Amino acid sequence: MDNLASHTSPHTFHIPVMGLGYTVDSPIKVAPWGISSVISIMDDQLLEEMRKVYSAKYQMDFTPIADHESDARAKRITAFLDLSLALVNRQVTSIKNSGSLHSAQVQKYIQLLPESHPLKKLNSSQKILIDREFTQSLIQPGSIDINIMTKVDKINYDKTGTALSREYSDALSALRGYANSQLDSMVIFSAGMNPALFAYAENFADFFPDDSSHIKKRICLKVSDYRSALIQGKFLAKKGLWVSEFRIESGLNCGGHAFATEGFLIGPILEEFKAQRAELEQTLRQSCNQTLGDKNLPQLTEKNQIKITYQGGIGTSEEDQFLKTYYELDGTGWGSPFLLVPEATSVDSDTLDRLIQAKQSDYFLSDASPLGVPFNNLKTSSGESQRKARIAKGRPGSPCYKKFLSFNTDYSQKPICTASRQYQHLKSKMFEKGEIPQQAMDETLAKDCLCEGLGAPALLSNGISPKRNLSAVTICPGPNLAYFKGTFSLQQMVDHIYGRLKIKLSPSRPHLFVKELELYLDYLRKEVEKTGTELSAKKESYFRRFQSNLQAGIAYYRDLGTKINFEAEEAMTKIQMQLDQLAQELNDLNLKLQSRLT
Repeated sequence: MDNLASHTSPHTFHIPVMGLGYTVDSPIKVAPWGISSVISIMDDQLLEEMRKVYSAKYQMDFTPIADHESDARAKRITAFLDLSLALVNRQVTSIKNSGSLHSAQVQKYIQLLPESHPLKKLNSSQKILIDREFTQSLIQPGSIDINIMTKVDKINYDKTGTALSREYSDALSALRGYANSQLDSMVIFSAGMNPALFAYAENFADFFPDDSSHIKKRICLKVSDYRSALIQGKFLAKKGLWVSEFRIESGLNCGGHAFATEGFLIGPILEEFKAQRAELEQTLRQSCNQTLGDKNLPQLTEKNQIKITYQGGIGTSEEDQFLKTYYELDGTGWGSPFLLVPEATSVDSDTLDRLIQAKQSDYFLSDASPLGVPFNNLKTSSGESQRKARIAKGRPGSPCYKKFLSFNTDYSQKPICTASRQYQHLKSKMFEKGEIPQQAMDETLAKDCLCEGLGAPALLSNGISPKRNLSAVTICPGPNLAYFKGTFSLQQMVDHIYGRLKIKLSPSRPHLFVKELELYLDYLRKEVEKTGTELSAKKESYFRRFQSNLQAGIAYYRDLGTKINFEAEEAMTKIQMQLDQLAQELNDLNLKLQSRLT
């Protein structure tokens, strides 16, 4: 199969992974128009169901891959990714062969492009004279990238209950499924370092440069700060594995799982990447080439550059342009706003209505994830309603069929999920006996089944009923989505990103820097409240570092405001006033904390 994809996207933004199902078929929808997006490949059962859906839709043969087949998980992932590639290539070929430059398909492609793109720059009279072959070469699809959450890596078992070898764990088999696909794209590793997973990539030639310096399967690390980027990058480089992109994400102003830093704000983080970028690339290139030489493999050349991108809370073209210009970024990620674009993501109609009607107070950072990591959530989702209804009926927890988040061994030899009915029933009995306090019980009951809830919308939006009627939806939008209302066409959202159109946002929406600061201050306040009256030396030290980092961040933004006018003067004044207010709130919280220490 001819892979038409280029690893250089025509657009300056990408659509990050969202849940298990919200972007599962986004590449099929947007890659033909040059837009890159990311599929989660952690749920092979969902991918198999979606392969069946799209095979029927495009009248293609479908042979199911049964659970009992050898290496079924990896095979399902490969099959869905190859199908996605085939469908994208089919659509791109159709666009290229649609005839005149003035055909509807070519014009749609051109209209979506950023103003800097060569096709966009050509005027009407020039278009007539342009060679068709040259024009076709400029029409490139977006990348079909995939995401592996490194923490989702449970060991699997055969029918006899015997643990399978390490390469059959969830994360490693997912990587194998991707590596065996025909994609020329990126794997995004998120949620931190998994040494076994990173080392496993060494087993596949596609992760190393070929004789022309091209790396077919490229590695991207999603990180929250420079230190983690350097540590993970060095680990991979020593194995000859090159990091093609560092995708920086806000610790709290993002969707899905939130990996909060110790109060490090995104402005100073991006500033550090900007200052250290050349040294980072030189360090990793030297180490990587040393190993490639030892392996007798082709070495990296200047063609292999590191990209630095950012995602999390961006809401206006002014913010997008400022980030790319001032911090010298290679691109940005726009996630949650695309949940309101049916042409780009798969959101069922009920959940879409709930998002449109949701208030800012309905978005919250929850304890829903069985991973024990804070999880952005929506109070009005059908998944939340189902969770509460089960508790009210005296049957908390979810039936656990997929078991992707089964890690707890407190009460069983084989790991189980903390959101499962089995686990929550055991905890409820302990609570009734007075063996655990109310706070521990509340934290247990907050856990929700993400495996079913995050995958259901992809099926529902395609008219398919999820198995066992588990149709309640969990949605994990970033706080930024609270300021967007209504649904939008793909053209409208892309025009908004590029400043050709201004989608009307809520007037209360603060600048993304201010919003993130608000979120961190609220996070710190809640952490302080959780500690009660007694404060350990470790907690005291943590809070002091957190406060100090927030204060340094505020000082950074104030100084930045005197040097860079990244919005209108009126907006700058508003930002400075909000910073002053938040600085006062931080000071008040510090005084409250000091009173506990005396």
